[in-house]
Amino acid sequence: MSGFGPKVKKKPMAEINVVPYIDVMLVLLIVFMVAAPMLTQGVQVDLPQAASEPIDNKDEEPVTVSVKKDGSYYITLGGDAEQARPLAEIKDMVSKVLRQSPKTLILVQGDHSVDYGVVVSLMSELQSAGAPSVGLVTEPPR
Repeated sequence: MSGFGPKVKKKPMAEINVVPYIDVMLVLLIVFMVAAPMLTQGVQVDLPQAASEPIDNKDEEPVTVSVKKDGSYYITLGGDAEQARPLAEIKDMVSKVLRQSPKTLILVQGDHSVDYGVVVSLMSELQSAGAPSVGLVTEPPR
């Protein structure tokens, strides 16, 4: 007999070695960090200039200004029906509403066939009337 003593049975290890998984995750992270900027592609367009700010969500009843296909402007105040108005009058009405309730959200509805520049200039006019944020109303896809 040798002097090593009685044989001790080794229990199987029930742990997972996570070091290889961490290595794989770091490699994937680096690959996606390098590939992400290449995935964002855009078309060069001449965008209209307008000052804008991000929209804050409010619980008050919004004021909706609409632009129809023919370029006419409409305003909906609370539950009132839409009424065709010139842009200067809409700007004055929005300014009055915002003086009474400065946190009122102003929304713009533009017909899909209306020129993009018309909608942007309307938004710019509404912001110059004192609207801190102007939101765009869209229709969900069908």
